[in-house]
Parts: sequence; structure tokens; C-alpha cells
Amino acid sequence: MQKLDLRVISGDEVRELLPYGDCVEAIAAAMRSVSAGKVVLPLRQLMPLPAGQGAFAWMPGYLGDPDCFGIKLLSLFPDNPAAGLSSHLGLYALYESRHGRPLAILDASVLTAIRTAAASVVATRALARADSKVLAVIGTGEQARSHVEAFQAVRPFERVLIWGRNAAAASKLAAHTRNLGHCDVEIVPSIRDALTRADVVCTVTASSEPLLSRGDVRAGTHLCLVGASIPSKREVDDDCVAMSRFFVDYLGSAMAQAGELLHAIQAGRVTEAHIVAEIGEVLSGTVAGRRSATDVTVYKSLGVAAQDLAAAMLIYRRAVERDKGIVAPI
Repeated sequence: MQKLDLRVISGDEVRELLPYGDCVEAIAAAMRSVSAGKVVLPLRQLMPLPAGQGAFAWMPGYLGDPDCFGIKLLSLFPDNPAAGLSSHLGLYALYESRHGRPLAILDASVLTAIRTAAASVVATRALARADSKVLAVIGTGEQARSHVEAFQAVRPFERVLIWGRNAAAASKLAAHTRNLGHCDVEIVPSIRDALTRADVVCTVTASSEPLLSRGDVRAGTHLCLVGASIPSKREVDDDCVAMSRFFVDYLGSAMAQAGELLHAIQAGRVTEAHIVAEIGEVLSGTVAGRRSATDVTVYKSLGVAAQDLAAAMLIYRRAVERDKGIVAPI
């Protein structure tokens, strides 16, 4: 029987092997594959833990180009940042599709942070106004950090506005953003203040109640809704959903897990037909994204397995080329 070698790739190595610019291009290709039907994407599953402090989640999937499949296993502990840990901890197991051999185990926390931010960059390039100069980040956690890194590396803004409930966290994020260069950075006193000036807004919170309301969003704004990933959470109100051109990463997961959309449907404000398209359809040129400078566009990001697979395969191939990770026989 042929020996199998498994490559174990650490979080630091994931960061080294997956620069944001390369990840953005890999995610864009993956989203085109999603909308072309070249994927298998079972819905993410979540198991609450009995103690009530966290949950266990898993996300399997198959991607046709590059041909691979895999599964992400995550523990979700919202209070972890207070202990200096990510709220999302886990592993990604990557397989090749010819013989079903396991290829690699990767740090899933870093992988998720990078690919989620890259997906927001992909959507923003497709949907935001070309002259957008001001980015507002609502939230101050790990995804807020990865989003400012991704944008300033690939699609830089002249000014970044930061809002968060925790003043110390906001100050830390602002300092990190200043160190990236290329932009002015400001901590704003309110979300409304951010919305009066921002061209692009990324919400990266765990809020169960809307933080953004229709009346505060300027015409021409692009919104990336990233933080709410289960039906009981939402970051914008029903009016904001109803007045927007609403795009999703994957229709199947949006209709099961997109809290903002589902709440607006339940309230009778919109129907499923309010979804203009998957972002892959916009990237492929089959559906128009922004139609005018006054459109308010929304990209609802839930994250799909195709994004993990595209990023993981890129990491694995580079790890082999550069002899990174620890190779263990199994």
C-alpha cells in the first residue's frame, strides 16, 4: 500500500503563503465557479455546545477548478478574544479528487480571516463606485483587522473610518491601520457619523439587532455585510435591505442563513426575488452590478466552502514548492 504524506501548515505559514492580492484573485475565480455550478456546497452546520459558551461548526465542499474537496472544522467561542484567542479556532482538511487522498491540514482561523476579507474586496471591486475613497469599518475584531489589511493591500482607500463599542479595541485597530500606510485613519463617535462620509461600509460585528438604518445610508454607498452569519443576527434594518441592489455569495446559503434578508422577507418587505444575483454572475458579466452612481449596493457575505478550497489549494501548492509545513506520514 502506497504511503500517504500529510502536510501540516501553521497559521504563520498560511499568512506567508497567501498574500491578500493572490487570495483576491483566487476567490474571484472560485465565485465564478460557484455561479457556473462547478461546485458542491452543502450548508454549513452548527452544533451548540451544552454549556452554552460556544459551538462546533463544520463546512464541507467540492470545487471543480482546481479539482479538490475538503472540510472546515471550527469551534466558535465568542468570548475568546478576552483571553487572547480567536473566536474561530479550528482546522481545514484538504483532499485531492483523483484518488481522495488527504493532502494537508491547515490553520482554519487564519485561512477564514484572509479569505473572508478577500471576498469583500472582490465584491467591492465589482459593486462599489470606481471613485470610492472612504472606507468605514463597523466592528473592531479579527475580521475588522483582516478587512483593513486586505483593502489597503489590494484596493486602497484614502481614508478609513473606524467605529466600535470597545474604545481600546478601536484604538488598537486604528494604530494597526495607520501602520499599513496609504491612508488617513479616524475613530468616529457614531455609526451615523461614519455613514455620512463613507463610500464603502464593511460591517463585521456579531450584532443581533440592526446597527445601520436606511435613513443613515447615503445614495451611492456600497455595503459589505459580513458579521451576521446565522438567521437570528442582522446588521442592517429591513428598509436598508429593501432599498438596495442586494447581491449574495451563494443563493442556497443566503436563503437559509442570511439574517438581514430573511428578516426582511418575514416582515413582508421583500421576497426571494429581491436578490439581484450571486456575485459570481456579476464577475462573469452575465448580470449587471451597479447601474448608477446613486445605487446602494449590498453584498451579503456568508462565506462558502469554495472560497476555503480555492485558498487552501493555493496555500498547499506553494507549501510544496517552498517546502513549508511539517510533512507527516499517515
